[in-house]
Parts: sequence; C-alpha cells; structure tokens
Amino acid sequence: MAFLAGHCMCGAVTWTYSGNITRNLVCHCADCRRATSAPLTAFLGMRPEQLSWTGDIRHYESSPDTFRGFCPSCGTRLYFRSDRWPREIHVHAATMANPEDYLPDAQVFMPSRAKWLDRLPSLPAHEGFQEQPSGNSPAKTR
Repeated sequence: MAFLAGHCMCGAVTWTYSGNITRNLVCHCADCRRATSAPLTAFLGMRPEQLSWTGDIRHYESSPDTFRGFCPSCGTRLYFRSDRWPREIHVHAATMANPEDYLPDAQVFMPSRAKWLDRLPSLPAHEGFQEQPSGNSPAKTR
C-alpha cells in the first residue's frame, strides 16, 4: 500500500493517493510522446476510487473514450484515462511531490521508442543550462 501526493507545476491542482499501484511504466508510444511533448512518459496506474484531486482539471479526448487531464492554469499534463482500463487512471510520475522517488518496473511500446535516446550517454552533460550554444549548426534531423 502506497501513500503518494503530487501537484501540477503551478500548484493549482493537487492529488493524493492511498492504495496499491497497478502499473509503474515508462511509455514510448507516439500518442504519449505527442501529448506530453516529451520522448517518453512515465506513469503510475492507480485506482480512481483511492485517488483524490483538488483544483480545476480540464480534459482533452485524444481518441474515442480516452481522456488526458491537464491543469488549465499552467498546462501540466496530469493523467491519462481510458475506457479500455476502467479501473485505472494513469497519473504522470513527473507530478509526484518527489518524482525522484519514482522507480518504473517496465517500458512499453518499445518499437516506438525515440532512437536518439540511445545517444544520451555519449552527449556532454551540464549541471545547468549551457551558457553558450554548442556552436553546432541548427538542430540535425533525419
């Protein structure tokens, strides 16, 4: 049994959860990547009846009977829910009060995984935002 809490970027929406986690995944599907503007999405599967929300949440129906909740103030993506999994809501791990505590146990939709993620270990790493651009030409794309 877990007790977890989280919030959006501006703090207008908060959540608390007390129950067992049903899924603990990193998703590489194209829909999640597009919806979050990120190369992957990490989420926790939770039972809706054990999850409490405060604040205003808006929804986008990304496909029939599939909804993505977000904060209308700051735009933070909060969760994904679908009639395909009626007893789960998939809360984005990045909204956890302590997202560094997140420990996924699987990755899904690996054929959709962004290939450039393989390059990350070989790229220069900085403790903060680079002071000067790298000097390379505009972003290389395929």
